[in-house]
Amino acid sequence: MAAPILSLRDVRLADGARLMFDGVDLGLERRVRACLVGRNGAGKSTLLRILAGTVAADGGERFATPGLKVVLVAQEPAIEGESLLAYASAGGAADHEAAAALESFGLDPARPTAGLSGGEARRAALARAFAEAPDVLLLDEPTNHLDILAIEALEARLARSAAAILVVSHDRAFLERVTTRCFWLENRRVRRLDGGFARFEAWVEAQEAAEAETGRRLEKTLEREQHWLERGVTGRRARNEGRRRRLMALRQEKAERLRLSRGELALAAGAAVPSGKRVVEAKGLSKAYGARTLLGNFSTRILRGDRVAIVGPNGAGKTTLVKILLGEVAPDAGSVVLGANLEVAYVDQARADLTEGMTLVQALAPLGGDQVMVQGRPRHVAAYAADFLFREDQLRQPVASLSGGERNRLLLARALAKPSNVMVLDEPTNDLDMETLDLLEEVLADYEGTLILVSHDRDFVNRLATSTIALNGRGAAVETPGGWTDFVEQNPGFLAVEARAPTAAPKPAPLRAPAVQTKLSFKDQRRLDELETRLPALADEIERLETRLSNPDLYARDRAAWDKASLALENARQALAAAETEWLELEERKEALAAARS
Repeated sequence: MAAPILSLRDVRLADGARLMFDGVDLGLERRVRACLVGRNGAGKSTLLRILAGTVAADGGERFATPGLKVVLVAQEPAIEGESLLAYASAGGAADHEAAAALESFGLDPARPTAGLSGGEARRAALARAFAEAPDVLLLDEPTNHLDILAIEALEARLARSAAAILVVSHDRAFLERVTTRCFWLENRRVRRLDGGFARFEAWVEAQEAAEAETGRRLEKTLEREQHWLERGVTGRRARNEGRRRRLMALRQEKAERLRLSRGELALAAGAAVPSGKRVVEAKGLSKAYGARTLLGNFSTRILRGDRVAIVGPNGAGKTTLVKILLGEVAPDAGSVVLGANLEVAYVDQARADLTEGMTLVQALAPLGGDQVMVQGRPRHVAAYAADFLFREDQLRQPVASLSGGERNRLLLARALAKPSNVMVLDEPTNDLDMETLDLLEEVLADYEGTLILVSHDRDFVNRLATSTIALNGRGAAVETPGGWTDFVEQNPGFLAVEARAPTAAPKPAPLRAPAVQTKLSFKDQRRLDELETRLPALADEIERLETRLSNPDLYARDRAAWDKASLALENARQALAAAETEWLELEERKEALAAARS
């Protein structure tokens, strides 16, 4: 086997009183394609930063061959600079290489960095990484915010890359296509599988079965040694001191195993009073914003118990279609009839329900007190939170302090507590580890109500969907029985950028240009100018606060300051999201008016 070009040996790292890594060994050879898998909070992102050299371990060694170029694409990349070209070339890539990489990811190099959507920011970060032609490429959740077409393009690009690649991702389909080795971060150490992710789950089951047998033998040994101790170690203390020390070591080992064992999620979803057989009847739906048609003359019928997945490129109108089907947004043409007795539970990908300053206990029990109604029955909020792996000491913390996976689990806890017969999940897999995804799939498969799912996770859609509605972003929509694979087989090329809608698809409804107005009003133009100044300022504030909160000593040294900074960070993130949405709406209106004028 070739020697590694980047490696860690016996790495140890503590986060305050918590030991994250204890003897981690990991090596990457040239052109290896590996993934790093582990639970939320295990330290995968931190381990990537140690490999990249941006975080120093407390002990152990990091080795990199001289002159090695290592590039890390972070889970939440900060896109800075006057333009995307300035950002993409800031790492040392030539301007022409940076521009070509940006264009290959569908981005205009001259575009300002302010106001990017999550998917655009992700593509910009990936473009910069590829432009730098690294020897080692470290990717932290690279498929987050990317649509399915962009994910497939990334898979093809990784296959062509000459770099060694280590990726952290929850996307099973993506990992199965790009990896030939797996690293498993569990109980503060890393284990290695010399095989692709398709073999990972069976391998983990074998590892866990062996550990269970080891634990059973330890338990028996401990029982025997405890019996010996109780029979009178005092009279034989001198000659049996070594045996006593062994017993103490066994006890310590068992205590450590118990401490490291994580609780199991206790997800459950109960249906409310059954809805009518017909949940949604939609006929001839059309919807446009400005000059852009999202939906043209689309009809569907959703019946009780259906599992409907909605897929398509970013910006194609998936969330808009959900809101039209639920009666929250009016279509430009067509009709929607909702069935009787609908009780809807909604998990929003923007996590807008988690308001600024809210604590975890307030999110679960908004009316106050220490009780939360779960499927119509009262439960203590701490016990219910524990079902979703939240510790009691987290109940009074602001949600801003939670990780992305923890916030997603909190939204699921709120949604699953409410009796419902229609559940809407908008990108529910983001930031969840695979164990949580597996359990969520089981819960949804057993759910007695109707499921509407918006997702870019092909494996998740394949496992759950009874039908798939695809939007191509140009006004055409098609519904296919089955999941993602069924849709692709029956509608080849439907989502391709240059593809035309199938001949059977109806033509989009014609748009009517504004009769009088040909440019933004003075008030709107002034607001647009203000937002173009405010967006980079908010991004800078978020970076400043994230840097401050990344200091591991702040929480222990000054809890009040940590709480204040966490709350300010959450406020800044929400303000940035709102400002970006407003900026995009004004820009789209401006472009539509300009098109009408011409």
